[in-house]
Amino acid sequence: MAVQWLYLAICTVIITTARTDAQPLTDITNETFIDICVSAHNKHRSRVTPPASDMMYMTWDQTLAKVAQKWASRCIFDHNPSLQVPYMLHPSFRAVGENIWKGWPISIFDVERAVQLWVDEVQYYSYATKRCTDVCGHYTQVVWAKSYKVGCAVHACSGKPAFAIFVCNYGDAGNFVGRHPYQQGTPCSACPGKKCWNNLCYDPKEVKLKEYNWTSDSDQTSNKICSPYCVSVLACRPLLLLFTVLGVLGVQKFYPNLCAYE
Repeated sequence: MAVQWLYLAICTVIITTARTDAQPLTDITNETFIDICVSAHNKHRSRVTPPASDMMYMTWDQTLAKVAQKWASRCIFDHNPSLQVPYMLHPSFRAVGENIWKGWPISIFDVERAVQLWVDEVQYYSYATKRCTDVCGHYTQVVWAKSYKVGCAVHACSGKPAFAIFVCNYGDAGNFVGRHPYQQGTPCSACPGKKCWNNLCYDPKEVKLKEYNWTSDSDQTSNKICSPYCVSVLACRPLLLLFTVLGVLGVQKFYPNLCAYE
């Protein structure tokens, strides 16, 4: 029993330290935050060169924001491994796109600045050849014409130094190999039946900046991503069982005449 209790204590320490202590810098339902995230994306989408004939007006999606929040809270500067798993992160999008920004000190974080840094990658992208001379996937995702929904989140993460991590998820996902991010042409000319606002295609009946669409049980979808806490629990259970068996065998070896009665 002493061995079992010792290992329980060890597991408790592992699980406790595995929990992320990330804190959201703002709530994903904060209207100002939502407005800035959406307007920052639409500003750059409306100004692409060459001009786009099919660029959709982008609006907020609560489910995507929850996915971004879950992933940002892990403070991992890498992409969510479930982005391409069909419908795993969103009930309406087969795949989800993602951009990530990381910076320190935390006080320097600014939504528009982060989005601008992604868009600045345009210098490495050639529309004519559909190729990058350096990293440019963040830019092409921002201006991917068919990505018309976005959800973002930002968290403060501990470390040396402490840093902020900003994640935006997109539906539909962009950055398909061999495709242009948008069709070149007269703005809105490839959007039959839709209105044209600032070079962007939209339907006034559908587009509401603060409207939350497709609010399915995001917790169920995002919980399919095993957190550090989840990993620790999964690791501790079999190890605890192993230590219990070893403990019993050890007792039998050193105390062969010991019996237990009810």
